[in-house]
Amino acid sequence: MSGSAVQRGLLRTLDFLLVEWLELGSLLQRPRFADHSVETCGELLAMASQLAEEVFEPANRVSDTEEPRIGPDGGVVLPAATHRAWEAFRSAGIAGAGHDHADGGLQLPRTVDMAVRAVLSAAGPNLVPMLLTEGNAALLAEHGSPAQRRAFAVPQVEGRWTGTMALSESQAGSSLADVATRAVPDGTGSADDPLGPRYRITGDKMWISGAEHPLTDNIVHLVLAKVPDDDGTVPTGTGALSLFVVPKVRVGPDGELGERNGVHLVGLNHKLGMRGIPNTALSFDAAVGHLVGAPGQGLAQMFHMMNAARAEIGLLAAALGYAGFAVSLDYARTRRQGRPRGVRDGEQVPLVAHTDVVRMLLAQKSYAEGALALALYVGRLLDDQRTGDDGARARAATLLEVLTPVLKSWPSEWCLEGNSLAIQVLGGAGYTRDFPVEQFWRDQRLNMIHEGTHGIQAMDLLGRKVRLRDGACLRELGAVLSATATRARSAGLGEWAADLERSWGDVLSATDAVWRDDDASAALANATPYLQAFGHVVLAWVHLDLAVAAAGSDHPEAGGRTAAAAYFFAYELPRVAAWLAPVAAGELLCRDLDPALL
Repeated sequence: MSGSAVQRGLLRTLDFLLVEWLELGSLLQRPRFADHSVETCGELLAMASQLAEEVFEPANRVSDTEEPRIGPDGGVVLPAATHRAWEAFRSAGIAGAGHDHADGGLQLPRTVDMAVRAVLSAAGPNLVPMLLTEGNAALLAEHGSPAQRRAFAVPQVEGRWTGTMALSESQAGSSLADVATRAVPDGTGSADDPLGPRYRITGDKMWISGAEHPLTDNIVHLVLAKVPDDDGTVPTGTGALSLFVVPKVRVGPDGELGERNGVHLVGLNHKLGMRGIPNTALSFDAAVGHLVGAPGQGLAQMFHMMNAARAEIGLLAAALGYAGFAVSLDYARTRRQGRPRGVRDGEQVPLVAHTDVVRMLLAQKSYAEGALALALYVGRLLDDQRTGDDGARARAATLLEVLTPVLKSWPSEWCLEGNSLAIQVLGGAGYTRDFPVEQFWRDQRLNMIHEGTHGIQAMDLLGRKVRLRDGACLRELGAVLSATATRARSAGLGEWAADLERSWGDVLSATDAVWRDDDASAALANATPYLQAFGHVVLAWVHLDLAVAAAGSDHPEAGGRTAAAAYFFAYELPRVAAWLAPVAAGELLCRDLDPALL
């Protein structure tokens, strides 16, 4: 299976999504994007695709089999192929393409920037250490001082340094209220440091991706820590968290590198998938850190990066789902096996001639292409939030609130199922290392945990997002769905429009039911099936909106959009009723069960 089959199919799909569906030409009329055109964006995607095929894909297997290890000097050793891939990526000048010109970026629309990342991720998710770097720089650009922006964000945008976020601790996990890392002022004059108030950071962090590697001269850690009370006690709760920028190598006021900071690699975590990215345990031993913003605002600031990372994970999951689909489709078209029912003699037929193989391929197509479309739609909302008029900005911000947990969770669950189906299509060959689909599945499996589990996303959606501003998010999303349904009827897709409206009505009814008594414990007992139902309705809307765009298009991908929508409405949307049944009924089995019975 050549990488070109993945890349050719992906470029065609992205072209439809960007130009036909998201109206890239109209977006590029905005002043911020004056340097770009539909043609130059296409050229950028083609360049990324060439980089993916020629450099990333060959290195991807190597990075999987030659895992990061700790060398004699205590640093991380990576294979030469990873060094070549990183240098090619850095030299391409696209590490921070969406950032401001003043920070070294290209001011590329976020929509197109995400499409470029999808191309690279489909070829080598192990090879961009680095998916947190863009979010790290974006947080500092938003919340850091001008000096912090120059010293720490610009080198990341330019691809000279990389960045991480250091939240988790062994004893705390996802419960950030229990973070124990301490930050104490660094003596006399520390408050007047040009790079921000200077503190000494002490504590241990776990599960930090890309926190030690030899690819760049410096790594910028964004660290959540607590300033002890006057009696030395570390306060409890998330309100005590502050955010600090802690470089691996200390940085002077003009950005010059100094001595090694007190950040030490304790060990590497050996993972099921995405083995090429070092996943680390770190110790901060009185490391110098600079306060970002005001004390006690750490979690609110970190959500800027966490939400960006959640969008990146959804995009990565979609890209991996697409890669598995492309490989299994190519295999099914070329592998000949069996004959039609009732035919005993003659040549064997391609796998794609068998009905159940078609079912599995359609499922993968609907999952991967739907997830990719959702990710790029979120990218378009990010562009609207930054460059639209006042109404568009407000609408985008509201939709981003409710769609971010869906983008994080839905692709990571259903594109994992897609990758499983890719293995199934290949049969016995699928679980051998002769084909990449087994690695895609292993790499994909991490995404259901990365940046917040399904349960965390579900509680965010049902516990907070659907109730914001008296249901503003639901009203805004409902208006989007209703507008699509109206256009669908005009395009002759009225049956699907009715199905979508009925399922959305069921979601609204279930939402009202779970919060009728305002009992959070009861309401959140079924948050995950609620999220699954909600996500499937959102993806039904995506597929219907794509089908409407396809109805008036002669694009080569138009027919495929309609086929994917037909599958989703026939096989997937009916799942919503089953998920919502225990939600609406207030089923409390999982909340009230005696754990001794497990």
